[in-house]
Amino acid sequence: MIDVLKQLAGIPLFAGLSRVQYEALARIGVRKTCPKGERIFSEGDEGTGFYVVLAGRVKIFKVSNDGKEQILHLFGPGEPFGEVSVFTGQGFPADATTAVQTTLLFFPRSAFTTLIGNDPALALNMLAQLSLRLRQFAGLIEDLSLKEVPGRLAKYLLYLSAKDGDGEVELDVSKGQLAALLGTIPETLSRILAKLNHQGLIHSRGAQIRIVDRRGLEQIALEGKKLP
Repeated sequence: MIDVLKQLAGIPLFAGLSRVQYEALARIGVRKTCPKGERIFSEGDEGTGFYVVLAGRVKIFKVSNDGKEQILHLFGPGEPFGEVSVFTGQGFPADATTAVQTTLLFFPRSAFTTLIGNDPALALNMLAQLSLRLRQFAGLIEDLSLKEVPGRLAKYLLYLSAKDGDGEVELDVSKGQLAALLGTIPETLSRILAKLNHQGLIHSRGAQIRIVDRRGLEQIALEGKKLP
C-alpha cells in the first residue's frame, strides 16, 4: 500500500491530496501490466473509466478511412488518459495501445464518480488537468496545420528538454512513431534530423540527442519554417 500511495502522490492529477484521499484512490485503482502493442481500448468503446501510466508509454491515435495513422499523443509515467469518459460517460474518442511494456492504474468510472461526489477536490484537480490537455491538443492542431515538419520537430525536442530539465534528451519511441506523431514519414524525419545536426543545432547519436543551439532551435520552432 505504501508504494501505491507514493506513486499516487507523484501523479500531477492527484497532487496535493491528503493521505486519506490517496488511500481512497488506492482502494479503487486496478493495477495492470501490458506487453508492447496491447490494445487498451478502441475508438467508440464504452468509457468505463480512465487510466494513469505508472511505467512505460501509451500511444493515443486515430486511423483515417484510408488507413493512415495519426498519433495524437504519447503518454508516459504519471500521465492520465481516457479521463473524459469519467465526466461524459461517452465512448473513447480515439484508440490506445502500449508503445512499450507498460504498467497502468485503471480507475473504474462508477467507483471514481462516487469518490469525487463525496470529495469535490478530486474533481477540481481533474478539471485543471483536462484544461491543460485541451491546450495541448489545440497546439497540436496548430502545428500540424500551420508549421512545416522542422518546426514541429524542434518544438518536440524543446518539449522533451524542458521535461527532462537539461539539454540532453532521449527519444523513447521509435522514429516511425515519432514521425507519425509529427505528421510525416520516417525518411523525412531522418533527413531533418541530419540537417539539424549539420547546422550545429543538435548532436544526435541514435536515440540520444543533445541540444547544442537552443536559441536557434527555438527560432525554428517559433517560425515553423523549412530548413535550407
